[in-house]
Amino acid sequence: MTMGLRCVAIPVCGRSKFDTAFPRMSGRAVGAAVAGAAVVTLLSVAIALCEPPLLAVLQRTFSLHTAHLRKDMENFFQLVKNIVPALTEKKHKGQDGRIGIVGGCQEYTGAPYFAAMSALKAGADLSYVFCAREAAPVIKSYSPELIVHPVLDSPNAVQEVKKWLPRLHALVVGPGLGRDDLLLKNVKGILEASKARDIPIVIDAVSSPVDSSDDHASVLRLSQALGNVTVVQKGEHDLISDGQQVVRCSQEGSSRRCGGQGDLLSGSLGLMAHWALLAGLEKTNGTSPLLVAAWGACSLTRQCNHQAFQKYGRSTTTTDMIAEIGAAFSKLFET
Repeated sequence: MTMGLRCVAIPVCGRSKFDTAFPRMSGRAVGAAVAGAAVVTLLSVAIALCEPPLLAVLQRTFSLHTAHLRKDMENFFQLVKNIVPALTEKKHKGQDGRIGIVGGCQEYTGAPYFAAMSALKAGADLSYVFCAREAAPVIKSYSPELIVHPVLDSPNAVQEVKKWLPRLHALVVGPGLGRDDLLLKNVKGILEASKARDIPIVIDAVSSPVDSSDDHASVLRLSQALGNVTVVQKGEHDLISDGQQVVRCSQEGSSRRCGGQGDLLSGSLGLMAHWALLAGLEKTNGTSPLLVAAWGACSLTRQCNHQAFQKYGRSTTTTDMIAEIGAAFSKLFET
């Protein structure tokens, strides 16, 4: 299976941070668990005849490993719950998240829509899409919920987007961006302007060589090479590293791999990055807020995938998954 990398760049205290984002405990994980159980079972025949204590040690080790993974999952679920802002009538529109999406060209209009709608469905109050002019009417036609700015391919794109940066809590860059030189040049200027304002930035769909022989070490080294940024590698398990540690998200998903799921992830990650940084280390019990945000977005994406697949099976699409965000979020983080 091809591993995908998605990045989130988050400037904090004048420093740029990149988070790469993110589906379930799938084939390899299940296979590993089954293989481990098989080893204990096969060895037990011989061990029971000569070394009963050794069998007990093996069984206890396997049980402890499973219990440890379960404990880590429970801990991260609680940390994500800690950063989710309470719903209250005392707040005003925009207070729980104003997320900007930079992307969308003539060929690719679905990706920025998926990212923007995912942020809204996860709990953002407002979603802005900064796209190329030809993409704007199409994206507007998908939903009246989005605020669409057709400026990304204009000569003064950077200045146009800079006008809105003071209003934004996070920026998601990349969904449907394409490879046009002018768009890429403008995005570079937007990134620099956003970094200067310390705005969290999600950089979506960044690929990089990964050593499949040791995924944990590879993700850790990649994060360190980028300056201890938070990196999330999508795969059978989602691996997340901030250059100091590696955590794994194995929330159950499905075997469906339709396009657009990464956009769901990047949109929800942009929102959760804002929430986590706002909550701070006190609410995350000293764990990196960006690790918590990435783990939360990975879990949410996997849960949406799982719920939609239960209903639609092979015909599941990302539109079906987005419709599950509300129920999935409630199940994971509000119960």
